[in-house]
Amino acid sequence: MKKINITVLGDGGWGTTLAILLSKKGFKVTLWGAFPDYAAYLDKKRVNSRFLPGIHIPKGIEITSDLERATTDKGLIVLAIPSQHLRSVLEKIKKNSGWHNSVFLSVIKGIEISSLKRMSELIHEELGNVKIAVLSGPTIAHEVAGGIPTTAVVASADERLNKELQSIFMAERFRVYTNDDIIGVELGGSLKNIIAIACGISDGLGFGTNTKAAILARGLVEISRLGSAMGAKVHTFSGISGLGDLVTTCFSPHSRNRSIGEQIGRGKNLKQLEAHMRMVAEGVPTTKSAYALSRKYAIQMPITKEIYSVLYKNKPPLKAVRDLMTRSRKGE
Repeated sequence: MKKINITVLGDGGWGTTLAILLSKKGFKVTLWGAFPDYAAYLDKKRVNSRFLPGIHIPKGIEITSDLERATTDKGLIVLAIPSQHLRSVLEKIKKNSGWHNSVFLSVIKGIEISSLKRMSELIHEELGNVKIAVLSGPTIAHEVAGGIPTTAVVASADERLNKELQSIFMAERFRVYTNDDIIGVELGGSLKNIIAIACGISDGLGFGTNTKAAILARGLVEISRLGSAMGAKVHTFSGISGLGDLVTTCFSPHSRNRSIGEQIGRGKNLKQLEAHMRMVAEGVPTTKSAYALSRKYAIQMPITKEIYSVLYKNKPPLKAVRDLMTRSRKGE
């Protein structure tokens, strides 16, 4: 396998984890962070204490906040930036040179609020006809970094690119499958975070496994409905990047989206939580995007609608539960 130079843009938990995984496979890896002070701290301490505590960052990984340096002459550029900040980073990349022959891989699970575009659509819009793929799945960063067996999916319309990326990321404890449904893989990774918030609210309210199972099952229906309307293949949502990611995010104690929902179920509101959030919970902006998409495509997404009302309209969670449970009778 050709040892190309790789940059990971985004020094959060997942970006750092992927940089470590790739470095251990023998690639020359650069990790870029938006904040110079924190990049310097990471370079010196070699532990991402804010986002991935307890995991050593190998000395071979170059850490920088210089975006032009990070994106010049790289075979692969991995995008691990919060979804609502991706466009601004791409606009900066576009002003530089040296990235035009790079492959871009998005590992971001979100939908831009202003445009309702998926991340691969944003990349094409800003950078033109570059090679793009996405990587998604049930991948809690700390578990992957700790060597816990994990699976993921890489997706693009280019079968050869899929296989190349599969080879680059595949490791003994990190198994990667290929898929040609980039829309379905992106939407599965994004929309499941909304359902995880709903499950967290259920936990915070003290409800049980019956409730959580209902939220998962009906949540998957909502994801599939919207995905189908947007051009995804429905069976993708039964796979690793759909159901697999959904289950992990809804049940893991490490899930930021589930945890935010739990705190809301216990009486806190979104403004209180956002004031103390260090790490981005992608489900919060994705709820706004998905609610707008459901209206655009005239898709029934009752769980998403109620989570939107709880997050952005301060609807009491118990009122949202009552309104969900007392809707008109219908078949499954």
